[in-house]
Amino acid sequence: MKAKKRDIEKVYSTKEFIAKLRRLADALESGKKFQIQIAGERINVPKEAIVNIEHERSKDEEEIEFQIKWKS
Repeated sequence: MKAKKRDIEKVYSTKEFIAKLRRLADALESGKKFQIQIAGERINVPKEAIVNIEHERSKDEEEIEFQIKWKS
């Protein structure tokens, strides 16, 4: 069964965001998979996932995205 297409953006408090980043960093450092729940859906990120940082700039704003990508 193929997963449904999904494109959401979820805002977290600074404290919640830091906790998620810490768990992600720990998983990456130990070479383990990472599990996260976003807007009610549990996501399993494999340890082989590719991580990158993206920076976007427009006339009136800038954005940094911490991205994690993997094949389904």
